[in-house]
Amino acid sequence: MSAKSEDLRRKARSDYVYRRMMLSTIAIAYGKSEATIGRWKKAAREQGDDWDKARTAHVIAGEGVEVVVSSVVEDFMIQAQSILDEIKDGSHTTSEKVTMLVSLSDAMTKMAASAKRFAPKVSELGVAQDVMAKLLDFVREEFPRHSSAILEIIEPFGERLSEIYAT
Repeated sequence: MSAKSEDLRRKARSDYVYRRMMLSTIAIAYGKSEATIGRWKKAAREQGDDWDKARTAHVIAGEGVEVVVSSVVEDFMIQAQSILDEIKDGSHTTSEKVTMLVSLSDAMTKMAASAKRFAPKVSELGVAQDVMAKLLDFVREEFPRHSSAILEIIEPFGERLSEIYAT
């Protein structure tokens, strides 16, 4: 692997672990596909460098319970989306789909209640982050030439939102 490629992987890891950027955001920032960043992350894990564990350790060490709860909720929602995709695209019977949806709904209700108890600002931050993600998707689809500009703005604004809602 070239030194330039290795440097890019290190920067992507740093953005993922320390800045808590999404893989899609990192991909845009470095002009790579999200799949490529995902492969880098997977390869690192196979070599003993688990980006997710490093990210969690960094959060716990430096940012307190609000951020930890936020991270757990974010990870849960990623898993929930995977389950919804499986329900939609999988070859399950209607009965199995209903059972999966009921279980997911129950888990989401419990997750939301727990998050609210531990960190009441998390739900507000979650809505704000969701709106930002939807804005980024909208710009990518409707105004692709402005993607890098909106990304340049959204990243620091996301950090500001985290500060606002974590206090």
